[in-house]
Amino acid sequence: MKTSHLLALLSTSFIPVTACTVTPTATGGLSAPVATTTAAKSAFPVLSASDKKKIGNKIWQNESAGKVSGLTAWNVGEEFPSMGIGHFIWYPKNFKGPYTESFPAFVRYAQARNANIPVWVVQSPHCPWSSRSAFNAAKNGAQLASLRTFLANNVPLQTDFILAKSQAALGKILAAAPANQREMIRQNYAKVATTSNGAYALIDYVNFKGEGINLTERYKGQGWGLMQVLANMRAVGSGQAAAKEFSSSAKRMLGRRIQNSNPSRGESRWQAGWFNRCDTYSRPL
Repeated sequence: MKTSHLLALLSTSFIPVTACTVTPTATGGLSAPVATTTAAKSAFPVLSASDKKKIGNKIWQNESAGKVSGLTAWNVGEEFPSMGIGHFIWYPKNFKGPYTESFPAFVRYAQARNANIPVWVVQSPHCPWSSRSAFNAAKNGAQLASLRTFLANNVPLQTDFILAKSQAALGKILAAAPANQREMIRQNYAKVATTSNGAYALIDYVNFKGEGINLTERYKGQGWGLMQVLANMRAVGSGQAAAKEFSSSAKRMLGRRIQNSNPSRGESRWQAGWFNRCDTYSRPL
């Protein structure tokens, strides 16, 4: 399916790249609309079916070593489970975390594609389990088993959802970024997108650490999403040089996040895995 068709199926959680958007202010309000450019859409890479399959499998490998058991997971130190090849966040009822929740948006996307989603998932606006212990106790039960089966049988659907999120991201980033950074961000995105592994990097990083425009996804006022990675790239040419610099910038932003994080979260334990993931961006698919 063409990416333009994918965007048409997005829920209202996503904003088409050609639309006017509003951006959050420091106080949590909304700024005046900022028109995104058609350059945001044209910069998105054109992917072959083979590349899409490789990207989906690499994302699954990144998140849970390509294991079916990892398609429903609740990590130590987190207040919520993560579902699917992209570990889409699903918040329990009455919990509002700082990170963008993505599993309900995937469910809406899958419904729009007439996917055969387990009924209990469709009927659950929030994660039914309120704690990691309760979730793990139910992990081998019928509900989570049915969800893993659905997810394992629909890897291309999840890949399309991640691709659509990535295409929508650039327009929102350009609208949210400081005016003096927008052209540099657009150019860096276009440089990275010229190789298949660069396209994978752009797609995976949005799913991995977000767009960087959510003001709650900041430590000490500094974010670590795609906007920050693109804005902090050093000047390089297009192609593999850009993919390599994107990888390096991503590691710098994640290292800064760890330094800025509350020590009680113990985020340093994730650094090796995060950096290994970023290293894959500089290598051919």
